[in-house]
Amino acid sequence: MSAGPSSPNGDRRAALAALAGELRPELHRYCARLMGSVIDGEDVVQDTLARALLALGEQKEKDMEEMPPLRPWLFRIAHNRALDLLRGRAVRRAEPIDAALHIADPANPDPVEMLMRQEAVNTAVSRFAELPTLQRSVVILKDVLDEPLSEIAALLGLTIDAVKGHLARGRARLREINAQADQLQEARPASPAVARYVALFNQRDWEALRALLADDVRLNQSTYPPRAGRADVGRFFTIYANFEGVWLVPAWLDGREVIAVFADRADPKPSYFMWLEWRAGRISFIHDYRYARYVLADAALALAPDARPAGDGAR
Repeated sequence: MSAGPSSPNGDRRAALAALAGELRPELHRYCARLMGSVIDGEDVVQDTLARALLALGEQKEKDMEEMPPLRPWLFRIAHNRALDLLRGRAVRRAEPIDAALHIADPANPDPVEMLMRQEAVNTAVSRFAELPTLQRSVVILKDVLDEPLSEIAALLGLTIDAVKGHLARGRARLREINAQADQLQEARPASPAVARYVALFNQRDWEALRALLADDVRLNQSTYPPRAGRADVGRFFTIYANFEGVWLVPAWLDGREVIAVFADRADPKPSYFMWLEWRAGRISFIHDYRYARYVLADAALALAPDARPAGDGAR
């Protein structure tokens, strides 16, 4: 029996699924800086893709032709979702739209223009949170993602002159922030709970780790369906039992205590990280970024003092 022609809705969902894997790192670069946190940025990326799939599922076939191109549509969903979260935190700052300041020809940037872009790329993710939201969005889109001014204007609902104004003021403010920023705060020692988790993991004591799980514990691994409940999440350790070289080290990221994961003890740098949430001495949530390693690319991860990554303690 012939399967018949595919529907526009199904074609769009297939295209979105293909684009999602390709676009996730770029979406994360934007969302992480907009939120001022690589962890919160990944939450926005996951929520964006879930909302996009839901929206496509609710579209009638006759409406599919009016849908915008997928890439800018995903960025708009991500942008709006991030703004919703920022408003909820009451950290959004108001700023007037002044007359546009001069921006060099984007097709032929001068050396000063290139230095400004490089400074934005090298700026710690958390510092972007100190910019007003529109300045933040414009600087990230232009200097980090190198989007054309016209597309930035379309995404943010601004004129090109307004985009130029926000870009000039955002760049100036970011330079002030970087000039005034103190050196990265040294990581604090690991908490007893995290130190115990890491020690048990490195000893491969999976049963002791399962005993730390709350009855209603949840597990999030980005691209995989979430798990819930002690029995289901307990399989997490069964899977890790097959990865002989994995080694954990307590660390700090965005002011949160996390766990750096080395794919092998001899590796000089961690491949990704985990983040645990606790309740009454039990693990209530495990965030594992094994399948979203791009999150670590923009992360200022600091290992806890006296932590011994690689093979230092085994030789």
